[in-house]
Parts: sequence; structure tokens; C-alpha cells
Amino acid sequence: MIFGEKLKTERKKMGWSQDELAERLFVTRQSVSKWENGQNYPSIEIIMKISDLFGLTIDELLRSDEELTKKVIRDSRQLAYPKLKFAFDVLFLVGLVLLVIKLVVLILNKTAGLDITLYGGKVLWNFGPLLLMLGGGIGSGILKDKFKQS
Repeated sequence: MIFGEKLKTERKKMGWSQDELAERLFVTRQSVSKWENGQNYPSIEIIMKISDLFGLTIDELLRSDEELTKKVIRDSRQLAYPKLKFAFDVLFLVGLVLLVIKLVVLILNKTAGLDITLYGGKVLWNFGPLLLMLGGGIGSGILKDKFKQS
């Protein structure tokens, strides 16, 4: 049984109209109608509310419709993608900031005759920014490719 049919069957068992179910889910009657007719699918949050309302497991609702299962998986990836992308972008930016700091210090030491010392050692300041920028860029690229495949 597909999700829309299951939803309609469960709603009728409870003796509810589409309007009554919509009120309980805080959505429009049109949304309920589209779900029941297979024109659209609810979000995972709504699926959880439907599960609670009808005393069904989420598994019973999802496994009833392969397209709904795929939609929930796609939605969950979209939720995870921005957080991971942000982490890789921050990693890249930290590397960029460290590189700019190093360049500014080098320029000031050469042009202004200053003797500013960067603490942490030459290895950190020579390779740290590069490794952070490479890690952030490669991680972001891998994530982007992985997300496109799904």
C-alpha cells in the first residue's frame, strides 16, 4: 500500500475529515489532499506527527511507499550537507587567515624593518595554512561530489 492510501485509510478509521487531520498536523487541507492523492509527500517532521496520531511506526509509513522513502533520505542528506560544508569552509578559511597573517608579518619584517616573530615554529606557519586549506578544499569537493550522486 502506498503512503497516500495508507494515510487515507487511517484517517477514515479515526472518522476524521481532511480538514480535521490538517488541523491536528498544523497544515492545510490541500496538503493532506495532495498526500492522499500521491501528488506530494510530507516532511519527516509531519511523518513523525502522523506516526504519533495513528499509532503507527515510522517504518510502517515509510516502507509503504518507495518514493517517500527516497524523499526522506534526500531530505536528511540536505540537512546534513550544509553543516558539513560549513565545517570544511571554516577549515579552509582558518588556513587562509593563517596564510594572510604570515604574509603580513613577512612584508612588515622586510619593508618596515620590524622583527615580528610568529610563535609555533616554521613548520606550523609554512605548512599549517597549506594543509588546512587543502583539507578544507578537498573535503568540500568530496562532499559536493557525494551529495550530487545521491
